[in-house]
Amino acid sequence: MTIVSSKEFVSNQKKYFDLAVNEDVCIKRGKNMYYLTYQSVNEANIDEDMIFEPDEDFYRSISMDEFLIGVKEDLREIFRKGKK
Repeated sequence: MTIVSSKEFVSNQKKYFDLAVNEDVCIKRGKNMYYLTYQSVNEANIDEDMIFEPDEDFYRSISMDEFLIGVKEDLREIFRKGKK
């Protein structure tokens, strides 16, 4: 078993995902430990009811670009009010 810090894992994710094919990888974050283990898609037992299709909330959502435009407008308003 290989034990790594969360920072090390984030910096080298591919390395630890590849390593998890042959051995368990443990990620230590503070007092918590998370175990990364390998399971091929063919071995995974995924029920059909676990796969979700987009629903009406998804189709009503805004794009990231629309969100950023709104955030920029809000920030401009905050700075305008602060300068008075």
